Amino acid sequence: MRHTSRLLVAGLSALALTACHKNTDADTSSAPERTVFFDKSGMDTTVRPGNDFFTYANGTWVKNTKIPDDQTGWGSFNTLYDENLKKTKVILEKAAAADAKAGSVEQKVGDFYASGMDTARIESLGYEPLKPELAKIKALTDYKGVLNYLATSKSDPGGRLIGFYVGADDRQSSTNRINFVQAGLSLPEKEYYTKTDSATVAVRKAFVTYIAKLFTLTGIDPTSAKTKADGILAFETMLARSHKAPADLRDPVANYHKLAVADLTRQQPNLDWRTLLNTMGLSKIDSVLMGQPEYYLALNKSLPTASVDELKDYLTFTLIDGNAGLLSKPFREASFAFKGKTLNGQLKEPERWKRVADAVDGYLGDALGQLWVKQYFPPEAKERMLTLVDNLQKVYRERIDKLDWMAPETKKVALVKLDKFLKKIGYPDKWKEYTDVNVKRDDYFGNVQQARAHHVKEDFDKVNQPVDRADWMMTAPTVNAYANPSNNEVVFPAGILQFPFFDKDADDAINYGAIGMVIGHEMTHLFDDQGRQYDQNGNLRDWWTKQDGERFSTKTQAVVKQYDGYSILNNMHVNGRLTLGENLADLGGITLAYQAFKLTKEGQSNQKIDGFTPDQRFFLGFAQVWRIKVRDEAERVRITTDPHSPAKFRVNGPLANFEPFYKAFNVQPGDKLYKPEVDQAKVW
Repeated sequence: MRHTSRLLVAGLSALALTACHKNTDADTSSAPERTVFFDKSGMDTTVRPGNDFFTYANGTWVKNTKIPDDQTGWGSFNTLYDENLKKTKVILEKAAAADAKAGSVEQKVGDFYASGMDTARIESLGYEPLKPELAKIKALTDYKGVLNYLATSKSDPGGRLIGFYVGADDRQSSTNRINFVQAGLSLPEKEYYTKTDSATVAVRKAFVTYIAKLFTLTGIDPTSAKTKADGILAFETMLARSHKAPADLRDPVANYHKLAVADLTRQQPNLDWRTLLNTMGLSKIDSVLMGQPEYYLALNKSLPTASVDELKDYLTFTLIDGNAGLLSKPFREASFAFKGKTLNGQLKEPERWKRVADAVDGYLGDALGQLWVKQYFPPEAKERMLTLVDNLQKVYRERIDKLDWMAPETKKVALVKLDKFLKKIGYPDKWKEYTDVNVKRDDYFGNVQQARAHHVKEDFDKVNQPVDRADWMMTAPTVNAYANPSNNEVVFPAGILQFPFFDKDADDAINYGAIGMVIGHEMTHLFDDQGRQYDQNGNLRDWWTKQDGERFSTKTQAVVKQYDGYSILNNMHVNGRLTLGENLADLGGITLAYQAFKLTKEGQSNQKIDGFTPDQRFFLGFAQVWRIKVRDEAERVRITTDPHSPAKFRVNGPLANFEPFYKAFNVQPGDKLYKPEVDQAKVW
């Protein structure tokens, strides 16, 4: 499990998620040219802006757009990702045909891609690549053997049962630690194992069918396969009871526990942590972080009581499930039928080249990134972006300095933190190397396992070592951004710094409404309900006065209450606690971006473009970025697991609290978005 920080969009992939916009919509009956930076044809002007600005700005687009069959949703993030993927394809096909020098970046990414596209060989192998591991599992005789098996894996230590990531110690941010976190589940979160509504029950039934299908594909008879599947669901249900809910995982203090290995071994003797860590290759560490000890206490209790056959069935399933995409067609189809169709509503798998290109980016990201930015991200783009970030940083400083609810001593630290935050734009200054990944043109499965082992070793080599502040958690082509409070940084990969988020030829209203809001969003994450708890050096400590902390909590509770009131899909409510950080970042993002926009020449003028004032154009550009159309199945998953609110509320929610929007579109009492200024949520 990897550390993920605070993202603009959670888990984004054109192969798996959603978002919306770009002037190449799936339904292109009236798609404008790219040079049109705001798509008027997508508006629904029959809707009053003050009632539903999202629909006013995007309603016709939503009505006319068909989600592609291989997507769970469609919009700005997806279309840009799709374009970036096509650029990646050009690079990969060129590298694959180049007969490049062995060990070179071109050879590694080219042969990795070629191996994944060699479907004839992959189909001929069936599940042959898994047989050595399946034989090891079959030979296990007790739960201690299960733990030893998991610990000895080079490419997947811990498997699905023992989750961890390596990252900065929240309370000592200059040092990397290994942090063990709750794990063991195959379904999105704990309530999928217990809720009794028809949709969730249908998911569990399909899950059992999927497990049984994987077993039958390896030669197990259907009756035995169904028995094994039922046992795995029961085992995971037991584990789920010990899990914290997604909203509870957002409290960094409650999820921080530094524990001595000797104490852990005494508290959880059946897990035998000292032996487990030694076997994993971590013999020199004497303490670890543990996010959710409740899970490991439950695992310690349950492993000896479970039958070894049940544990072996679980290991077998998770092994096949975790590698299904690398195997022959029957395994891939079974995986897609459950994860794609049932969970997310996709009608068909993405094309093979897209899945393989995505894998190259995931496993050899810095190798691909070098080639990608050389061709698609010129240095001047990085400089323009830095200017935008600097402008918003100045605005944020002014806003903090003028806060009427924060004491001078708290402001002083806040301003130091703001001045010290690290700005990473486009791509890293130093690229990671993959010298230990010997990529072969005829071994896709082996290439993936080598790359996985490389990343594991890379992580393990960091444990108890100084944090490299230059390290990146995303690859250069990624269409996303993140803030990491433990490193006091904001990061904007090259992949997102393109239209519709940013274009050098667009007017300031559009750029500040789009990428300006993204910048402000990520900067605000450093001061949201989680980020504010980290100081200027990235350490988790309470640097606020007691009164300021209470005032902040009071202000944020108004935001929780506001978003708790939003619902989708027959009254599935947004979880205001789960989405609080992202909602605060959206509110801060639009506030900072607007104030920075007002410093520009266009922001200070009244000249209309396409019939809209500069302020109106700013808000329309913002709403256009959040165009989104999502399948109901995917929306159900996201409403319970995603810390981001549905797109409609990412537009309407912040604007209901923003007086300049009221003035720009003459929002009046009686309009659905209207709130008296005294009731508007204002934090930063």
